[in-house]
Amino acid sequence: MSRRQKDLEKEKVLETLAILEQTHADATIALNFETPMQLLVATILSAQCTDIRVNKVTDKLFRKYRNASDFAEADLDELQEAIRSSGFFRNKAKNIVAAAREIVDKHGGVVPGTMEALTDLPGVGRKTANVVLGNVFDVPGMVVDTHVRRVSKRLGWTDQDDPVKIENQLCDLLPRAKWARTSHVLIYHGRRFCKAPTPLCTSCPVKNRCPRIGVKRSK
Repeated sequence: MSRRQKDLEKEKVLETLAILEQTHADATIALNFETPMQLLVATILSAQCTDIRVNKVTDKLFRKYRNASDFAEADLDELQEAIRSSGFFRNKAKNIVAAAREIVDKHGGVVPGTMEALTDLPGVGRKTANVVLGNVFDVPGMVVDTHVRRVSKRLGWTDQDDPVKIENQLCDLLPRAKWARTSHVLIYHGRRFCKAPTPLCTSCPVKNRCPRIGVKRSK
């Protein structure tokens, strides 16, 4: 693809994104948090779990565990029980405690603000790190969850399945300043219109701009 073709592609993507941004002007992170540690924990809990359920869990959880030291010293059985309804609670509890201990031991109890340091923590991948960086430290990052993956593929913005490769493609398409905001917008669009398995294409605000890749068209 020539430089001119790439520029035209990016221009079309930005035009589509502008429509989505206007449609989902209220798009923001759905997880409730007040501190970086709370967001880190909430994001770990959000794996294979709805944000609504996570918020119900953390409403009580954050009253008992207020900082990294509290989580680092948590009784594993008690923490597991407190987060049981989020699913995969044993593994999540183990990762939360292990990550908290490293934050206390290596970072003085303060959640680090770099991709390298965050992904060095147990149970923290690029998705979780990007959530924390973008919503706490104002460091641009592209969060690729199930909604972002689905919507970006249907729009033709990516041809990849691997989250890291999708992240790289989207970051190449979009200005750095747009990364964090775009994640929220695509997540909202995935929940409201571009649903799985059946998207609401007839009412979608970008229906005339979307190639609907992978979507079964009605006869």
